[in-house]
This record gives sequence, C-alpha cells and structure tokens, in this order.
Amino acid sequence: MKIFPAIDIKDKKCVRLVKGDFDNKTEYEMSPVEQAGKYKDYGFKNLHIVDLDGALTGETVNLNIIKDIVSKFDLKVEIGGGIRNFESIKKYTDAGVEKVILGSAAIKDKNFLKEACQRFPNKIALGLDAEDGYLSVSGWKENSNQATLDYLKEVNNYGFSRLIYTDINRDGTKQSPNFKETQKVADNSTCPVVISGGVSSINDITKARELNNIEGIIVGKAIYDGDIKLEELSKEIN
Repeated sequence: MKIFPAIDIKDKKCVRLVKGDFDNKTEYEMSPVEQAGKYKDYGFKNLHIVDLDGALTGETVNLNIIKDIVSKFDLKVEIGGGIRNFESIKKYTDAGVEKVILGSAAIKDKNFLKEACQRFPNKIALGLDAEDGYLSVSGWKENSNQATLDYLKEVNNYGFSRLIYTDINRDGTKQSPNFKETQKVADNSTCPVVISGGVSSINDITKARELNNIEGIIVGKAIYDGDIKLEELSKEIN
C-alpha cells in the first residue's frame, strides 16, 4: 500500500485546514519544496499535493513550485486543487506529475471527466469528497446533491486510474478515516482507491491494509502536528 504524505499549498506556504475551512487553517514554517525534500529524505516515493490557491481561483497558481518539486526529488506526485480545464491538466502533465486529480469540475461536468481520461490516459485521478454520503464541490462550500455511489456508478467506466475518497467530516480532525464508507466506495470502484481524511496514527494505516481495492492512504495533519513521526511512517512504505 502506498503512503502519500500531503502538502497543501496556500500563499506559497504549507498549510493544513480543518474540514476544508480556509478560516480554520494552520501555517507551517517549512516551504513546500523543503517539505517535499524532507519526505524524499525519509524514503517516501509518493506525494499528495493540493494547490489551495488553485482551488479558490481555478488557475495553476503554484505550478512553479510543483515543477520544482518534481524536478528536484523524483517523487510520484498527484496534484489537485481547482483543475477545471484541459490546459491546466496539460501544464501539470508536462511538468511531470504522475496523476492530476479532478474533483468539482468532474462532478459538475461528467463529459469533462470522460474526455480528460481519453486525452490523458492513465494520468487522471478522480477526487470524490463526500459529507454524509453526498458529494461536495467548489472547495467543499457546495453540496452537489449527488449521492457518492450513484455518481460513481455513472462514471465508473470512464477510464480514470485512481480514485481518492475524502470524508469531509474527518478531514484535518485526526479522528481516523471513515473506513466503512471508504470500503463501500472501493467495492463499487473499477479502479483502486486512495483513502483521505482523518488519519491519526499508524493504527489507521494498519487498518487500511485490511480493506479491499485500496491503493494507498494520504497522511497530512498528523505529520505536521507530530502525532505520526516520519521515521515511524517510513517503515510502512512498501
């Protein structure tokens, strides 16, 4: 199972939000590039990055930081945050990222998701962010009124190669992921699922290994707050 340490970028800094709330954020001293280097030093191979400026603006605001990280550290990077057109996808794939995460734009326009998967084979990850079984969009400010599993069944054969499932109620809370809902999503997904939201300890990673059709798990706030030590987490790398 892949371990994805997380970097959320806002105003060129590493930040963490609680439940996606921009008013409830913590800023950290280390720059995103320094943080990526630290992950590389501990032997991590994968990296989950969210451009929060991009999520707010719909532009590739921190593209240069992403390019810097990819070129310096040879990490397999997945990037999300406000990616709403083919031009943005191409900028990231040209920069050498492994996967581009489509969230709100894919939920609002299924055809965009379908065409993106056709134009960029094996490069598209679908990000499903849910609250109480329903998908949220636009930086989690809107409920789409679409049930997670209903939407997934409609798009399952479009060709995305990874699904990232986030339980919004758990994100940034360190209360453990919603394994029950995650397993439901994984059982219905034609591609492997990455767990996101609420990881609090190595025990969560152990539990994630017991689920079916799980590719990996994202660890964010628990690293920054020191609840999970990188030397401890690095032992979980396959």
